[in-house]
Parts: sequence; C-alpha cells; structure tokens
Amino acid sequence: MTKRLALSLTAVLALSACAGSPADSPGGDHGEAGPRVVAAFYPLEWASSQALGTLGAVDTLTAPGAEAHDLELTPRQIASLAEADLVVYLKGFQPAVDNAIEQSGADRVLDVGELVSLLPADGAHHDHGDEAGHDEEEHSVDDGHDHGAFDPHFWQDPERMSQVVEALADELAAIDPANADAFAAAALAAARDLTALDEEFAVGLEQCARREFITTHTSFGYLADRYDLTEIGIAGLNPDDEPSPARIAAIHDEATAHGITTIFFETLTSDAVAKAIAGDLGLHTAVLDPLEGITEQSPGQDYPAIMRANLEALRSANDCA
Repeated sequence: MTKRLALSLTAVLALSACAGSPADSPGGDHGEAGPRVVAAFYPLEWASSQALGTLGAVDTLTAPGAEAHDLELTPRQIASLAEADLVVYLKGFQPAVDNAIEQSGADRVLDVGELVSLLPADGAHHDHGDEAGHDEEEHSVDDGHDHGAFDPHFWQDPERMSQVVEALADELAAIDPANADAFAAAALAAARDLTALDEEFAVGLEQCARREFITTHTSFGYLADRYDLTEIGIAGLNPDDEPSPARIAAIHDEATAHGITTIFFETLTSDAVAKAIAGDLGLHTAVLDPLEGITEQSPGQDYPAIMRANLEALRSANDCA
C-alpha cells in the first residue's frame, strides 16, 4: 500500500525556492526554452515530449526502474509541482501523486483520464460512447492499488495515446501561445507515427492460431480490446497480488484449453509465478512489457520500440501469420 506523505502546503512552498529540477529522478527530454512539464510516469512523459517537440522540458516523477504503482514522493518532488507550467497525471493510478498535487497547490494540472474513454476494471469490454470523460466519483480512488471502476492502462492502445498527445498540444498552446503552431505540428507528427503503429498491430495480429494470451497481471486490457484478443491474467490489475492455488489451477486449465504456448511476465515485477506455471505445463516464458517504466531489461528504449517488441512477442506466442 502506498504511503501517503503528510507534508504541509507551507513546507512545500518553502522548499520550492531550492527545489532545482522538477523531479528527483533523472528526467525526460530537454529542448529549447518553453513550458516545463512534470509527468507522473513514463507513458505520460513520452506523450508530453511528443507534444513539446523541440521545445520545453519534461521530467517524470517515477524514476526509471521504479514500479509506478508504488511511487512515493520526496518533499522536493512535491515542491516541483507548484513550479511546473503543467503537471500531467492519471488520477487514481498513483495515490501519492494525487495527494501531492492537492498539497502543492499546482496551478495547471491535466488528468489524462478525462481525455480518453477508460475500460472497466473488471476487464469486460464496455463502450463509453462519445464521452471521453467519466464520472469523477468512479474515476477517483482512495488508497493502495484500487483503481476504482476503471482500468488505468490506456497507453496500450496507440489510438488513445494519440488522443492524449493532441490534447497535450492544445494545453501547451494555451500556456505558450507563441509556440502553438510548433506544438500542433509536433502532435500531428506523433499522431501519424501512432497511426502507423496501430496499423502494424492490426495487421500483425489479424491472423493468429489463437486469440488468448496469459500474463502475470492484467495490464493489457486495452491492447486486447483494440485488436480482438483475450487477456487471461494470473493476477488482477495489481501486479503485487499473489494468485491463490485455485487461481493457478484455473490458469493451468485455461492454458490447456486454448493451446497456450507462452506465459508472459514483466520487467519490473517478479517472474517466479510465470516460470512456475510454465514449468508445470512445459511452456515457454517471455516478456510482455506493460510500459509503466523503462529499464535496461526493457525490450526497447522508448514507447514505440517497446510496443513493437510486444507485438512480435504476441505474434510468436500466438502463431500469427
């Protein structure tokens, strides 16, 4: 469970004078003078950098290699939020960030959950229609890893990521009108790249021997929803959940029933359960990266590269043509 920081607003403001860079973690892409953006975790850092283009700077609150769900912030990081021109986060995903934004008095914040339709946390496909937002009470969460009624892992869908980049460009244009055209052009270029990535997934996963895949925790619901796959999670949305013996037995049955060849695990959490199940059934293991953070073990150096590595891993495991 994430520890909540109880730093007072007075202390935060006092620290802001000596806060230095926007975040303690090494951070992001730095270009020419322009807006200073603080992003809560890697996918939002990447989206912000795409919207900024060659301008401004973006830093992330979640250090490379850290588990995004378990983030704890330093007083310096909290102070940095009030200094940023824009804070980009996903309300309910990281309670420490939600608390810090409230404590810091940051003037301009953007909850990306208000920009895209979010899928229900139970994994069932659900169409939110034309409304990009959702009920505030349902979207917010109280504590720990409870993500409320919605699955937060929207960045597994390139189309939703494109929507976020374009909205960020609009937000940056309001902050820095003189560079509005540059932000719009940067977002358009990113949107084209994300459309190409989406098409690669659609074509690459169109003809496969099976549509099911097994992961250590259910962070690929958006990918499954977009490309007509079925994710079977050993654990739920919380990567730290330990599966019960009954759940492991059910996974054995699912793997056999669907002819599964591979149990997928992640780079930032233990692979012990995946390897144990694979060993019991004589199956392979492979990485499917949820893209919550990048390390030396990640199968790529940025969002597009890791997404493409995930595509190839799925194509191999599911015998796609």
